[in-house]
Amino acid sequence: MTFEYDLKASVRTIPDYPKPGILFRDITTLLGDARAFRRAVDELVHPWAGNKIDKVAGIEARGFILGGAVAHQVSAGFVPIRKRGKLPHTTVRIAYSLEYGLDEMEMHADAIHPGERVILVDDLIATRRHRGGRGQADAPDRRQCGRGLLHHRPAGPRGAAKLRAMDVPVRTLMAFDGH
Repeated sequence: MTFEYDLKASVRTIPDYPKPGILFRDITTLLGDARAFRRAVDELVHPWAGNKIDKVAGIEARGFILGGAVAHQVSAGFVPIRKRGKLPHTTVRIAYSLEYGLDEMEMHADAIHPGERVILVDDLIATRRHRGGRGQADAPDRRQCGRGLLHHRPAGPRGAAKLRAMDVPVRTLMAFDGH
C-alpha cells in the first residue's frame, strides 16, 4: 500500500455537498484515525526538518488542527487565518472565489513580520471547478508584504499548479480524480 493510497483511504467523500455536483472530501475521518493523522502531520513536517520556520498559518477551520500540529512539531508560532469578522484586532483581508461562492479571509496585521518564513497549511481539497481559491488568494498578499510563504495543502493539482506558478513551493499529500 502506498503512502498516498493509505491516506486517501482515510478520507470520506460526500457527493453533492455543499451544492449539487461537488464532491466534498471530508478529512474528519482522517483526523479521527490516530495512525492516519500522525502520518499526515509527519509528512507535512518532514520537508522542513532542519529549516528555520518562524510561523505556521492555518486556514479556518481544519487548517487550525493540521497547522497547530505542524507548528508544534517544527517549534514555530501559529497564525490563525479566519473568515471575515472573527478576529478581534486589526486585520489584513483578502477576497477569494470558491466553486460555490465568494468569501474573505483575515489574519491579524501584526501576526507575521517581514522576513519570517511561514508555512501555510490548508486542508482544502480542490475540485474540478476550484481555481486555487484560498491558498491562491493568500499567496499574493504575503508576497506583497515581503514575507516568505511556503504552502502545504492536501489538494488537487490545479490549485497547487497556480501557486507554483507564483513561485510558492507546494507540498501536496493527496490528489483525487474526479470533481
